[in-house]
Amino acid sequence: MLSQFERAHVLVSFKIVNIKIKTGQANSFEMGKSFRFQSSLKTKETRMRKVAKTKTANLHYGDSTQAKKIWCVSPKKKELILQVYNAINKGAHAFLHEEYRFVSIFVGIFSLVILILLGAVDDWSDAAFTVIAFIVGAATSILSGYVGMKIGVFANARTAYRWIWYNRVKCQESLSEGFKTSVKAAIVMGFCLCGFGLFNLYILCIIYQYSYYSDAFSNGGKTSAMFEAIAGYGLGGSFIALFGRVGGGIYTKAADVGADLVGKVEKGIPEDDPRNPDLFGSFAEASCAALVIASQTNQVQDDVNGTLVSVSYIWQDWGYVSFPLVVSAVGILVCFLTSFLATHIFPADKAEKIESTLKQQLLVSTILMTPTLLGLCYLCLPSDPIYEGRYVTNNDLNYVKGKKAHNWSVFICLASGLWAGLAIGYITEYFTSNQNAPVHEVAEACRTGAATNIIMGLALGYKSAIIPVLALAFAAFLSHELAGYYGISMAALGILSTLSIGLTIDAFGPISDNAGGIAEMCNMGKETRELTDSLDAAGNTTAAIGKGFAIGSASFVSLALFSGFVTVIQNRNKHALPSVDILQAFPFAGLLVGAMIPYWFSAMTMKSVGKAAFAMVQEVRRQFHENPGIMEGTSDPDYEQCVRISTDASLKEMFAPGALILLTPLIVGFFFGVQALAGVLAGALVSGVQMAVSASNTGGAWDNAKKYIEKGLGELGGKGSEAHKAAVVGDTVGDPLKDTSGPSLNIVMKLMAIISLVFARAFPTSSGGLLGDLWRAIN
Repeated sequence: MLSQFERAHVLVSFKIVNIKIKTGQANSFEMGKSFRFQSSLKTKETRMRKVAKTKTANLHYGDSTQAKKIWCVSPKKKELILQVYNAINKGAHAFLHEEYRFVSIFVGIFSLVILILLGAVDDWSDAAFTVIAFIVGAATSILSGYVGMKIGVFANARTAYRWIWYNRVKCQESLSEGFKTSVKAAIVMGFCLCGFGLFNLYILCIIYQYSYYSDAFSNGGKTSAMFEAIAGYGLGGSFIALFGRVGGGIYTKAADVGADLVGKVEKGIPEDDPRNPDLFGSFAEASCAALVIASQTNQVQDDVNGTLVSVSYIWQDWGYVSFPLVVSAVGILVCFLTSFLATHIFPADKAEKIESTLKQQLLVSTILMTPTLLGLCYLCLPSDPIYEGRYVTNNDLNYVKGKKAHNWSVFICLASGLWAGLAIGYITEYFTSNQNAPVHEVAEACRTGAATNIIMGLALGYKSAIIPVLALAFAAFLSHELAGYYGISMAALGILSTLSIGLTIDAFGPISDNAGGIAEMCNMGKETRELTDSLDAAGNTTAAIGKGFAIGSASFVSLALFSGFVTVIQNRNKHALPSVDILQAFPFAGLLVGAMIPYWFSAMTMKSVGKAAFAMVQEVRRQFHENPGIMEGTSDPDYEQCVRISTDASLKEMFAPGALILLTPLIVGFFFGVQALAGVLAGALVSGVQMAVSASNTGGAWDNAKKYIEKGLGELGGKGSEAHKAAVVGDTVGDPLKDTSGPSLNIVMKLMAIISLVFARAFPTSSGGLLGDLWRAIN
């Protein structure tokens, strides 16, 4: 019980606070303190319950420092967090609704294109089942995006709430609780995506197998046709992913650039001040590529005394063909066990441990997955299967000759992709973390202005592509030598076998970043914002690791899909594409065109962000000029107008880049032939993977260089200094690189390849395509 002196001391203290509140001089903590202590003095019972609950019965109630420890989140703060959450939730729902409404129209149009082109040239029934798979894949991708949005938006507010709660009640546990809340939400997001993708693909295979394709696994043609139709599932997933990535990137980066240039540089206010107005495809496509290649082995033959006989039995057994699905399913289980490391066993309790804890998950999942894959290969595969064939001429016999791929060689293919993915993740972390030398060098370059910062950032990005490309090249070479095209698809599945953890690492960044924004907007105080900045900086790095992981997997998937495309063409016409010879005219010309596509696509997306950002900057400047109360904190900005600008820009600008990627394979394949298209796919892959790595890492390094300066490290002046302003400019330039163009390029590589695979049955196999046929007819 309080003494008379203590009670008088408390009452006088709160009279002073209440006067400050009435005159508008109180800060957020003082307002909360007034409410808390007035409530605590109502009755002895109420006061003692609060004291017992917070374990601070011996505290002096007039001491504001100790008083902070008995403070739970005040109703005012709760209400403010809920207001921000509701605004974000409403905006996210509105944007997704508009985006998916527009994209659904294009799904319908493209479904008709698939049906007409495949039906007219190949078979109407197979075309119809391809369309069904395409729609199921698109719907699964939409579902994944919607669930991810719901989890992310809720987790943003929950993480901010946990930070402020523990920062006041249990200061030493605040960062750990914020980390665990963020990472648990990211885990749920990652496992939902993988679960949706695998479950729907498996159900689709079973339904097809027991309906129209009931002769599959006994009739070679039916087996091939079934899995070629199922490849539409991967096409649907990447179709939605492309528009989601490009549209979402334009939407968010327009707002970011407006906040950075006007808010930070011109007005000197914080980034998230309230006054400032994708891997499912890889998962599905890698599985589809492996299924298609395995199902084509009915064409593999051998010369026995001058007679061609079938020598592969893989296509006759659903258990052997479905091995890619088994790898993915077991990968989810291994990742599930690994996830407990970050949530229960070794959660990060210090800022410097966040990155290492998340990297540890990727390392442990890779280590655990390696012997698991070995066991799967020996348990589920025969000792000497034939998964791949090569076109040969022998004794005047033209046929596809098989190549044996032992179960141990399939394991090496899987393991090479698995460990290449880990290497890419670690190299990405090295070049983008603000704890390492490369980012320190970029931050130091800010001393002399924005120009040197941008030069150093670009150099870092280009350099960061060296080791990932070498790792991919080694894994691709080894896989192809051991098991041919099927080995490449296995390498793609190997890198994706730990996809759930990769998605967790990727999703952690945006959740912690947005939670920090909520903390800033709700005026949660310097201590809470310092915590959010620590997780935000780590989140930037983990997001970069996730992007590097996605790019590496996309390159393997693209190569696997390219192999599937070549396999389907060879099985249709053994003379059409026996090999991709770049010394021939059409493949060489296609190679040059394909290498140009990622640059064209990046130019379109960068320009789209620039145009949207220009409109946003103009609007924010107008609001600051016409409404001085925004800077004084006496009135709110017009948020709805800014949201409308981002939404309209994203919906308007996302279709041109999408049309470029969707139409290029169709135009080249039909009018110039499969040889030219093979060159286009090879060129886009080689060019795209290096552009994607450099763009993502450059943007990530600029972002963390800014965070490095804002922490006051490196004696660069901290927030508001000239070096900080230069860093903000670099971060602003890097935003569309790391969040729009760079991540979208991995979808570009895959989408062009999966379109080529799905339409391989319809492309003319004659030299030069339709134009070549026309030329020969005229002459």
